[in-house]
Amino acid sequence: MITEASKYYKFDWITIILFLLLVGFGWLNIVSASHTGDTIDYFDFSQPYGKQLMFIFMTLGLIVLLLAVESKFYERFASVIYVISMLSLVGLFVFGKNVNGATSWYAIGGMTLQPSEFAKAATALAVAKYVSDLNTDIKKTKDLISTFAIIALPAILVLLQKDAGSTLVYGCFIFVLYREGLSPSFLIIALLGIALSLFSLKFGVIITAVLTTIIVLTYHFTRRRKPLLIQPISIIIISVLIAFSVRYFYDNLLPFHQKDRITIWLSLEKDPVKLERMKKTIAYNLNESEKAISSGGLKGKGFLEGTRTTGKFVPEQHTDYIFSTVGEEWGFIGTTMVIVVFVLLLLRILHLAELQRSQFSRMYGYAVASIIFMHFFINIGMVMGLIPTIGIPLPLFSYGGSGLWGFTILLFIFIKLDSDRINQW
Repeated sequence: MITEASKYYKFDWITIILFLLLVGFGWLNIVSASHTGDTIDYFDFSQPYGKQLMFIFMTLGLIVLLLAVESKFYERFASVIYVISMLSLVGLFVFGKNVNGATSWYAIGGMTLQPSEFAKAATALAVAKYVSDLNTDIKKTKDLISTFAIIALPAILVLLQKDAGSTLVYGCFIFVLYREGLSPSFLIIALLGIALSLFSLKFGVIITAVLTTIIVLTYHFTRRRKPLLIQPISIIIISVLIAFSVRYFYDNLLPFHQKDRITIWLSLEKDPVKLERMKKTIAYNLNESEKAISSGGLKGKGFLEGTRTTGKFVPEQHTDYIFSTVGEEWGFIGTTMVIVVFVLLLLRILHLAELQRSQFSRMYGYAVASIIFMHFFINIGMVMGLIPTIGIPLPLFSYGGSGLWGFTILLFIFIKLDSDRINQW
């Protein structure tokens, strides 16, 4: 018989320890990236590291609250949580504060709150609740459209606030739906759509349209069983429309700073002199980030010894570019260890998700892993120059109260759901 006292401690401590490792090591790197003098007052709340320490203490209280709530609450009120979260996003258009061109924050006293960080957990709960309902079958067109609508609503609201980075994260829900029986063709279509978009930007719409037509028609006429000609023609028309739409969005709707970053990443500027000038000015953060990482070598320069970090060569290094601090001060070994801890956390979440007895808990677990992976993949790739600079934090690592609390809520709801499985043994 399990006593009430013993139930309180029956959580997956491996996940909790990995969480604490990332938060703790992230804070050390925030100290390195934001301190301004020889002496450091860790409780100086005017400095980013002092504020982050305060956020961490508040996070501990948040964890206690999340674990104290009955797990059935999260499933029963998932729809209500989702609606409240969407209203908080809509409210930004009236009461939001504009920071760096994005209207994504509420100003509350002396601090700001970013509701899009909490909307990810709310969307994960809503999707898991809807799909796990007995009357829902995502193999049916109506239910699939409804599921995509639940995901698309916060993504569109965030995009309208000019936060493209957070918008991209919602694409990760396709992995969750794939686990629940979504046809693999959707994954293939998504990957082909991305490839088609990049190709049209790099080589132009006309070349893209011609090559797409040749490939589709060649595939059609070389098949033994040829479907009706309307099918390849439809594919060609849709592909051309996608290519034109992407080009139009890039030329006319994309904000200039994001457009310039894509231009640099894909080398779209034809004038090599102008392209190099753009790389030195617009891609300044990225260039300095790469220099900081490469200067760390194998073992790094040591805590608080990074010359490029202490010299503030990378602007706002404690936020989106925090990984460059790890590279300079902790070297290849440090960056590898951070990546290993993230991978272990993701694998642990997926392992626990597969052990769940309910579809709701399993889906939510996959959503947690997918959201963390998307942030992790984009941020690391951005800092290393593998993908264009988007502006997305490293989970549990970058500076920011909203980001830390958002990921804490996301993860510890799942830990609470998983505790039901543990306590039933």
